[in-house]
Amino acid sequence: MVLSVITVQVFEQAEYERRIDRTKERMREAGIETLFVTDPANMNYLSGYDGWSFYVHQGLVVSLDHDQPVWIGRGMDKNGAKATVWIDHKNLRAYSDDHVHSPVDKHPMDFVARVIEEMGWDDTHIGVEMDASYYTAKSHQRLQERLPEATFSDSTLLVGWVRIRKSKREIELIEEATRLSEAAMQAGIDAMGEGVPESRVASEIYRTLIEGTGEFGGDYPAIVPLMPSGEHTGTPHLTWSDEPFSDGDPVIVELAGCRHRYHSPLARTAVIGDVPEEMGRVADVVVEGLNAALDTAEPGVTCEAVERAWRESIAKHGIEKEDRIGYSMGLGYPPDWGEHTASIRPGDETVLEENMTFHMIPGIWTDELGVEISESFRVTANGAERFSSFPQKVFSV
Repeated sequence: MVLSVITVQVFEQAEYERRIDRTKERMREAGIETLFVTDPANMNYLSGYDGWSFYVHQGLVVSLDHDQPVWIGRGMDKNGAKATVWIDHKNLRAYSDDHVHSPVDKHPMDFVARVIEEMGWDDTHIGVEMDASYYTAKSHQRLQERLPEATFSDSTLLVGWVRIRKSKREIELIEEATRLSEAAMQAGIDAMGEGVPESRVASEIYRTLIEGTGEFGGDYPAIVPLMPSGEHTGTPHLTWSDEPFSDGDPVIVELAGCRHRYHSPLARTAVIGDVPEEMGRVADVVVEGLNAALDTAEPGVTCEAVERAWRESIAKHGIEKEDRIGYSMGLGYPPDWGEHTASIRPGDETVLEENMTFHMIPGIWTDELGVEISESFRVTANGAERFSSFPQKVFSV
């Protein structure tokens, strides 16, 4: 029996082709003739490929002299590529399973090198994503050994800078992800209470993120819901336990709805019981500074100028904090929904442009407490526009 594969494309082919054209423009500027893309978000952006297969080696080869990229992955994932990519199936190349954790000294990069050689690109200048999460040191070593005539250079952020400005369709997906974020945040807050296990709150958040709104469902987020509580709220990247909440416990929740891999992060702080006076004061400072920064963001302004507005606002209250307070975000796979390009921080001179999207999370963490109230926003012609309308406050539950 032959199984048919139904292709589901999130974007029109013309949009993918524009992405390839812009990527090639950046390749020419950098002197790159062949680009090997391994970041799963970049693979998705350029080809549409969407599968939980990034735990094995895979990639996309973009060449200046080839109209379409070439997808390379594990044999059992080829049908997944057929179901999600826009490119012709003749440009899908799959390696055999004995390349995976091989007992006979095969490696997927051996196959990648063979494809590059067959295409006549083995003596070109090849850009690779050396700081991508799934491009290992052994992968790089193996490619260099198998392609001795090639010149290699680091192109980790090349596609990321192409991605930083979003199309109308991308903005629509982030807006849909926002509806998931708001629903999940409300579900988490509603589930909190004295004696309620943290894990139950996490389960309600996850259920809502995936179940969706009734109009559409959600995807798995690139980062799990973060839920530091009690004395750990000054430690922003803890998750949850199965311990019950106690009266007076503060809780920070950072999450993101995800729609076709596009995220809309959102963070809020809650207290089991009454909000302590000092926490309420710090929250007021955070909200004031957050909105001062948002009011500054507009086309032509630099990222560091936006951060400066936050820093000057909180300084009026005797608080100093010079960490970054935001980053470009959108399309993402584990372990991150950030794009690793522009950051809202001192020294980042990236100039804001219309339809850039950011997560601004100017949390204040001390040894005694932590407060997170964040906003995802896009840059419009008239300034920053919040994706969410969720209340900017510390919630008492």
